[in-house]
Amino acid sequence: MTDVLICGAARTPFGRSEKTGREHAIAAANAALADAGIPWSRVGAAFGGSDAAGLADTLVADLGLTGLPFINVKNGCATGGSALISAVNAIRSGMADVVLAVGFDKHPRGAFDPRPADWGLDDAYGRDGLMVTTQFFGMKIQRYMHDHGITPKTLALVAEKAYRNGALTPDAWRRKEISAAEILESGMVNDPLTRFMFCSPGEGAAAIVLCSSSVSNENAVKLRSAVVRTRRPGSFEVFSPRIDAGALTSVSRDAAAAAFEQAGISPREVDVVQLQDTESGAEVMHLAECGFCEDGEQEGLIAAGGTEIGGVLPVNTDGGCIANGEPIGASGLRQVYEIVEQLRGRAGDRQVPGDPRIGFTHVYGAPGVSACTVLSR
Repeated sequence: MTDVLICGAARTPFGRSEKTGREHAIAAANAALADAGIPWSRVGAAFGGSDAAGLADTLVADLGLTGLPFINVKNGCATGGSALISAVNAIRSGMADVVLAVGFDKHPRGAFDPRPADWGLDDAYGRDGLMVTTQFFGMKIQRYMHDHGITPKTLALVAEKAYRNGALTPDAWRRKEISAAEILESGMVNDPLTRFMFCSPGEGAAAIVLCSSSVSNENAVKLRSAVVRTRRPGSFEVFSPRIDAGALTSVSRDAAAAAFEQAGISPREVDVVQLQDTESGAEVMHLAECGFCEDGEQEGLIAAGGTEIGGVLPVNTDGGCIANGEPIGASGLRQVYEIVEQLRGRAGDRQVPGDPRIGFTHVYGAPGVSACTVLSR
């Protein structure tokens, strides 16, 4: 199989600004190309997308009219990860030896407002309140806590870590530390999740330049695997609650297992991790679903500081979605950017000690889509 390398990576500041989503995307793409030392004219194909900020292929009007194939990708929260996988496959197929993946978004203030019909659901689903994502996440983590002995304090510790790491990340949105006590007292949204346990819709962009081994540079990071999966029977996902009898399944378990198998690496070998944390309960569940611990072990692991930057398994070193916010199209590539910076030793105040060599990313979204990658130096 053709080796795929990440030769350039960049992101823009996340949060709120006067910039358009497209302006964020152009800035990220140009910065990633500069990081790779590769001109736009050398790019042979591009893949990108956003949920609410426009069509990625229109970026050629600003990047340059070179005639390259530029494919739009839209796959919910997995948009960035899906663009990356499309770029990987373009290199492996021989379509091009330099490919750009870019994700961007700009969401209005307030919660997301999905329409049932767009997800294959009837209007009654919305009338019953099931299109409210905070309610879904509250129900899911409530059951998980009951089954596996997870306490609300652990949810607060996850968010506390996110804000602490965000304070170390120049491009993060939330850069003020918040204590676990403040998080627990910040107002209940959907039991057991409080206001400060959630991420917020925002804006920003991230871009990755992928190359074949013939175009490598000295700062290249190897992309060992990139996998996307959709749900199977027995899943309980956003806008797709489980109605099948039988064993519970998880799209994140499927995607992570496939990514590790493709990479020939076990979760025990990973030095730094990025997990989807739409809210702090998601990070707790995804630790187990992605193979880093058994269900229920998160309580002790998190209390002992195991997921901190200096812990045995650093998770979401940039503050994750909780501190950065979630511009849907950009989140998956923001995760990859952070792992690239960590493996290059360029993460500054949030750098994981001990010369990390293997990283993992995981993104999850409705209606049960997950994309995972394994990277190494």
